[in-house]
This record gives sequence, structure tokens and C-alpha cells, in this order.
Amino acid sequence: MLDKSEAGARAGASISNNVGYMPGFGNDFETESLPGALPQGQNSPQKCNYGLYAEQLSGSPFTAPRGTNERSWLYRIRPSVRHTGRFSNASYPYWKSAPCLDDHSLALGQLRWNPLPAPAEQLTFLEGIRTMTAAGDVMTQVGMAAHAYVFNADMTDDYFFNADGELLVVPQTGAIRVFSEMGIMDVEPLEICLVPRGMLFKVSRLGDGDIWRGYICENYGAKFTLPDRGPIGANCLANPRDFKTPVAAFEDKETTCRLHVKWCGKFYVTEIGHSPLDVVAWHGNYTPFKYDLRTFSPVGAILFDHPDPSIFTVLTAPSGEEGTANVDFVIFPPRWLVAEHTFRPPWYHRNIMSEFMGLIHGQYDAKEEGFVPGGMSLHNMMLPHGPDAPGFAKASNGELRPVKLDNTMAFMFETRFPQQLTKFAAELETLQDNYIECWDGLERKFDGTPGIK
Repeated sequence: MLDKSEAGARAGASISNNVGYMPGFGNDFETESLPGALPQGQNSPQKCNYGLYAEQLSGSPFTAPRGTNERSWLYRIRPSVRHTGRFSNASYPYWKSAPCLDDHSLALGQLRWNPLPAPAEQLTFLEGIRTMTAAGDVMTQVGMAAHAYVFNADMTDDYFFNADGELLVVPQTGAIRVFSEMGIMDVEPLEICLVPRGMLFKVSRLGDGDIWRGYICENYGAKFTLPDRGPIGANCLANPRDFKTPVAAFEDKETTCRLHVKWCGKFYVTEIGHSPLDVVAWHGNYTPFKYDLRTFSPVGAILFDHPDPSIFTVLTAPSGEEGTANVDFVIFPPRWLVAEHTFRPPWYHRNIMSEFMGLIHGQYDAKEEGFVPGGMSLHNMMLPHGPDAPGFAKASNGELRPVKLDNTMAFMFETRFPQQLTKFAAELETLQDNYIECWDGLERKFDGTPGIK
């Protein structure tokens, strides 16, 4: 924590850029970056310490049941009504929302892309977002969008909030700093972070490099939560203590800034004379968080047969239908393979869910060739998919001894809705025209005689 400095305040410097975290998922937290800034015993005193304003940020209807009711009280230098002026229209042509009915000529099929290329010009995180697919309807808060991002410049005086949904950010290369109203999250590859619907933030680069690249799931529907473990019981998968919510931090900056907003699929911008990240203290349960994917404790087959991929769900956003997710965030982490007399990689399948996959690093066990770190694939509802021909041959003939599947981290944004392809994705130069050929080597083995072939 940095002490308040009159000289720093006059210069428009950041007064507190504290970086720290509180553990737990869905907890009711409290934090202050100046002593006594957080009221005790009430939410809205007649006068707040330090001349702060009290303000509530609600992430659910006021009357939502206690288990799903989410709100936080913020104590800020200015109320957020002063963080907006007269809005004007803005354009981010590569960021699309559902329903996405882009006109392109690419036919239905299983699709795969190599990574987004490095930008030729300076792009901030906000400018570098590229929508690959969108599903559902942003106007009715149902469905999701899958984005890729690539950027090389900081959002120094630019800020953003998304009224359409929460943003789950998955860095693939390059660590980032996400400075939100409620604190700072430093997020590196193999970590994820989530910024709730409506929360102000900006993104900057950490470390050295030429390219900062990753993936985003924009969830229009009910917020992400931990999946029920059912018969697994109280432990394993993603444990609540490993989710980290930032402590309070704020900017006191009196310079020209711009606030960008996404609302019902459209973009707007307004100019203000100060930073809107001015929350000195807060308490509540509507919060951003980050999570280290390396702390996920997988559960799997220890005798025979491969379990459903749902066993690797980190976060789920429920729909109105029990057991049917609006969107799931699933990972395929390092793990031991020990099952006997069984085909160990994911089996061939068709299903009602639509799967957008990315590879953070290493190799995915169902694809021996072509699926590279930073790449993406799309297998839409009811389209068949599964191991490529080399992967099938390797898994069918390998010695079934204990094997450590290491140096890998793939993930999946899976939704019950069909994912519509954007024109950008359909015409992206990194689209692999020959992806479907990865199954060409799966030849007929049936000859009508008994016995295993």
C-alpha cells in the first residue's frame, strides 16, 4: 500500500496501486486501501470518511435468492455518474455479438485455425479483440461469444465496461495487468481472470515481448460459478480457496480519459477528465477474480473407459434447464493416464453441445498434428469429431502402462447453443483448409470375422 501524498495527488499520480489477493470463491469480502475508508456496521453513512461517495454495484436483481444475490458496496472519489459524459457512437468492427448473421461463404464443417498473427500496428487490448463465434442472443442475455485477442499497447487513458456480459480472459502468451474498479489482477499464461458484467477496467502489458495473445469467453447469461461435484464429494476439481479476488486499489488521475462501453451489441465512448478507477474501499460478493489452472485437481479413469469431458469443468454458467449449461469452461490439464484395456484419448462423438477449443501450450492428446499453441478449433453441435488418424493409431497400439500426460493445457468453451461463425473467422488467413483431412487415415478395418483387429 502506498501512503497518500499531496505532491502525488497534485501531479495526477496513482495514489494506491496495491497488488494483493483474498482467497475464496463467492465469498463476502471487505478491503480498503486507506485506513478507515470502509464504513463499519452500515453501507451508506451520511458522510463517508475521506469525502468518499458510497455506491452499490449490483450483479443480480435485488430480490434474487440469497445464494445467487450479488452486490458490492464501493467507496469512491467520485460517484460513477461523474464517470460518464455525453456518449457518442464508437466502432469496434471485429467484436461481434449474437445473433451473428455475418455474410460469408464458408460452409458448415469442422474448423481449425493457427494463431492470430502479430498486429502490424499498435493495438490495445480493447482494439485487439476478434470475435470468432457467437451463440444465442445478447439482447435476451442468453448464450456467449468466443473471442481471440492480440495486442501490443497499453490502455493508458482508456477504460471499458461491458454491459452485455462477463469476460473470462485466458492469456496464451504474455502476462497482463487487469486494473479494475475493485483492484489489480496480474495474470500470466496458465492463469485466467474474470471481470464481471458492468465493471470498469483497463488492461496493460507485463514483462517483455512483442505480442500479447489469448482468448476470451463473453458470457451473456447467468454468471460463471463452480460446478456441483455430485458423487465426487467435497474436494478436487477447482477448489474455492484457489480463486483470488484483488484487494482495493485506485487511481487518482486528473487527466483526459476515455470510457468505452459495450451495450446491447453496440459500442459507445465518452470523454471524462479523470480516471474512473477511483474505488478506495469496497465490500461485497460481486467481484473480479483470477485462478491458476495449475491448481486444478483432475479426477479421471483409474480402471477402464474414458469419462465424459465434463469431469474437467472449471466453471459453469447455468441455463434455465438443469444440467444444461449456457456455457462451460473446461480444461485438459497435465494428468496421469492409467486406465487398462481402454482407448485413453477422448472418443469419437457427436453431441448437442458446441465446442470452441484453444491450446495454451504443449500438445493436445487427441491431436498429434496441426493443433498448435495459440490455435483454435470449432466443432459445432452434432458434427462428428475426435482423435486424428495418427492419434488413433498411437492410442490403439501403445503399451497401456502408466503415462504422465505432461506439458499440455488445452481448454474448451462449450455451449448448448450453435456457435455462428463471424466473417472475420471465416476469412481469417490462418484457417486450416485441410483440417478435415486429419481423419482421412481412419480406414475400414471391418471384415466380418470375429476377433479384435
